[in-house]
Amino acid sequence: MNRREFLQHAALVSGATLVALGTRGWAARLSDAIAGNRRLIVIFLRGAVDGLNVVVPYADDRYYQARPTIAIPKSGQDNGALDLDGYFGLHPALAAVLPLWQNKSMAFVQASGSPDPNRSHFEAQAYMETGAPGDTAVSSGWMNRLLGALPGPHAPTEALSLGTALPRIFTGPNPVSNLPLGRNAGHPMPIDRPRVADAFDALYQGNTMVDQVFHQGQQARSELMMDLQQDMADSYNGAPSVIGFANDTQRLAKLMAGDASIRLAFLSVGGWDTHVSEGSAQGQLANHLQALGQGLAALIQGLGSLYQDSVILVMSEFGRTFRENGNAGTDHGHGNVMWLLGGQVNGGKVYGDWPGLSDDQLYQNRDLAVTTDFRQVIGTLLSRHLRLADAGLAQVFPDGLGAGVNLSALLKA
Repeated sequence: MNRREFLQHAALVSGATLVALGTRGWAARLSDAIAGNRRLIVIFLRGAVDGLNVVVPYADDRYYQARPTIAIPKSGQDNGALDLDGYFGLHPALAAVLPLWQNKSMAFVQASGSPDPNRSHFEAQAYMETGAPGDTAVSSGWMNRLLGALPGPHAPTEALSLGTALPRIFTGPNPVSNLPLGRNAGHPMPIDRPRVADAFDALYQGNTMVDQVFHQGQQARSELMMDLQQDMADSYNGAPSVIGFANDTQRLAKLMAGDASIRLAFLSVGGWDTHVSEGSAQGQLANHLQALGQGLAALIQGLGSLYQDSVILVMSEFGRTFRENGNAGTDHGHGNVMWLLGGQVNGGKVYGDWPGLSDDQLYQNRDLAVTTDFRQVIGTLLSRHLRLADAGLAQVFPDGLGAGVNLSALLKA
């Protein structure tokens, strides 16, 4: 790769693809040409959330025997699990999303995850983001491949990543918009510096497709920065903004509601590695879950009518050990729970093949087993929600969808 090719690639994954997400400009005019109006939002809980304390098997006494200090009390008790189906209950800190279960637009897939036994955060996250567990030859992210598999034409704003850097899940040949979060959302990037901008302008002064994309992206980014700065000024009212998940999801909802071309979005939230003092109905995990639930509720409220045509997928790299450790926490485990929220979800049900919690049912005698490959969940979502054909699914998941129960009932036709 020569210097020009390198700079072209760098521009396409940074400033050049950070384009306007408002109702103005050429990107919005392309939205009418995009096939379909359904949206997918993926939220990654980095650090391996304790799924057994999220969707709690409160009807199984073995759960309480294994977790004497961190178990969530049974449904009906003080600070108890919020009953879902008589066997599973929701962590009480997630009360903000319980109405979604009750209106049947939220579902869970228990005992799901990656079949790869890796307990390294970095490697397990990479495998879930590439969609190819154990296959180090696959470097692109499954959401980037999904973007290429969806019918075109494609607007540059069709895929949006919120965060400080483009995540592995969106790495690949298809351009993705990347937007910082929190206080950094409106801060200038290196591409905004006059000398840097002039250098890139000189580099892309031709009439090739790459040159045109760069200049269009720069124009759109200028509009985006103006929109964000005005939005921040209005919301701060002279005071600094509170940095939190709900603020980020409100911003995402506003962007998606203002630009119909955004179909795929991704953001991640850290802080789920609860080795020490995890807590029960209150404490470390509860505080994080409360913020997560409030952020999801804010996202759905902000999406408004768009929620009916959207699916929000919440996932994490692996679960935690079934038994609590000596530090009143949990260590790296295996099976976990995946969440699906949206108007196209047949909710009010816990899906999957529950393996049980007896010693002979645990994975390696320590963890919840994985009985549903995470790709089965995503594959069902892509085929039934985004209408992706078998050839498209093979493009997104070149190593297949793995094993799991039939999840066709998870989503509406």
